Amino acid sequence: MELFGIPYREAVARINYEWRHLSFEKWPDLIGHELPEHWAYRLYYGEVPYWDAHADRSKWVAHQAPPNDLQYWTIHDSSA
Repeated sequence: MELFGIPYREAVARINYEWRHLSFEKWPDLIGHELPEHWAYRLYYGEVPYWDAHADRSKWVAHQAPPNDLQYWTIHDSSA
């Protein structure tokens, strides 16, 4: 949200959409093996050559957010 100036709902939608086919177990999991910035850049831009905050992102193009009418814009409670 902070890196790209997007609202919370959009950040949730991007995560839900990109990882829609995955299931996560309690720690340890592979998500914890990368810094949050890594996942933020990847979810926002897709595959990028280097996600460092100082990288030249002038030619990177952000992925479209999922359409507003899809279920990805909702926080899912996996404990239910």
